[in-house]
Amino acid sequence: MASRDRTPPTPTDLPQALADATADKRLDVLRHVAAGCSISQAARQVGISYKAAWQAIDTLSNLSGTPLVERTVGGLGGGGARITADGLQLLALAAELARARQQVLARFAGGAIGEGGLGLRTSMRNQLRCRVLHCAPLASGDPTVQVTLATPGGAKLVSSVTQESADLLGLRAGLPVLALCKATAVDVSLASSKTVAGALEGRIERCAPGARLDEVVLALTGGGHWVGFAKHPFKGQVGDAAVAVLSPAALVIGLAG
Repeated sequence: MASRDRTPPTPTDLPQALADATADKRLDVLRHVAAGCSISQAARQVGISYKAAWQAIDTLSNLSGTPLVERTVGGLGGGGARITADGLQLLALAAELARARQQVLARFAGGAIGEGGLGLRTSMRNQLRCRVLHCAPLASGDPTVQVTLATPGGAKLVSSVTQESADLLGLRAGLPVLALCKATAVDVSLASSKTVAGALEGRIERCAPGARLDEVVLALTGGGHWVGFAKHPFKGQVGDAAVAVLSPAALVIGLAG
């Protein structure tokens, strides 16, 4: 049984687990454990792997600052899991927030707030609404998954995520998501006739020179903006066509709703 010798969480710690826009499926795992399911049973109910289910619990516990599930010794399979009092409190808080959210959305029914990342706070300046085109492992048995996204302008972005993350997010073709990326992971260059895989095309809207790198803001084809950096001195001017390139490992996927 897990040790109870720990510092109790402060009242403000538990809500941190609900600030993550991808928490819903993780909370589903916790709900099934609260209902008496083992981790393996909870994983089957949610439709994810056993490993992903434990990742969900561990992530929520890390965000909460307190254990939400205790591993128990003995029983079939050598042990099980039991939700803690803090885990039950988190589920109660999640239910209350869901009710409040529905009340707010009901008041704004028909408005323009249905999709977006308004609840997501992150240092990543690049956030773009996209849709999943397809999601599949690069090879049989590979622990990583390649996710291809379509931007509003019709460009294709590729992200590399773990199978567990893809399962927890429920990634599938047609799903609306947010593509997120740190500006420091984006290389900007002037457009050329050569097609660059994984590039976003746009026109330079702003450029701020620096000592080593120049920060460049692109207005993307199809709408939206993307921020990146170019080696100083960057020769591009406002209005010039340019491309932003990033690696699949740098592109983070978040739920858009």
